[in-house]
Amino acid sequence: MKAPQKSISDSKLRHTRLVFYKDDIDLIDKVLAEFLRLSGSKCALLIDKEGHLVTRQGEVKTINMDTISALVAGSFAATKEMAKLLGEDQFSCLFHQGERDNIQLSLVGDRTLLTILFDDRTTVGMVRLYANETCKKLAQLFDAAATRVPGKDDAALDEGYGDQSKDALDKFFS
Repeated sequence: MKAPQKSISDSKLRHTRLVFYKDDIDLIDKVLAEFLRLSGSKCALLIDKEGHLVTRQGEVKTINMDTISALVAGSFAATKEMAKLLGEDQFSCLFHQGERDNIQLSLVGDRTLLTILFDDRTTVGMVRLYANETCKKLAQLFDAAATRVPGKDDAALDEGYGDQSKDALDKFFS
């Protein structure tokens, strides 16, 4: 006999998982677009630490988003372990330099990574300067989203949502 599943409230879901609504993504996209304009970077991706793409702005024609997202998260996780070996909690910024293209990864809050792709149209200094400010703005947006009380217009889960869904699936598959 299976144990009954507990329903998860909207506020608990927001605390344990990254949950962004359309309005949140629209604000994040504006911040990323402004970053690209100021820094001269090619592309900005926001990726959660589990390797899922949250949103992106800029040139991304030939890049597989699922692959780059997973690799960025893996790279950051590996570097976090290196930091621990050196007595650091983690490194908040990583930089990879190539012949033509470069990538900077910046930790935003404690659950997302701002991934910046840039080339010789800009400098590392410009990217870092504007990335620091962008990370602060994004962290403020995330804090506001996490503490927002769902209003009547928000898509909050009803108390009985889990039970109703389970009943609907049981009816469908029986």
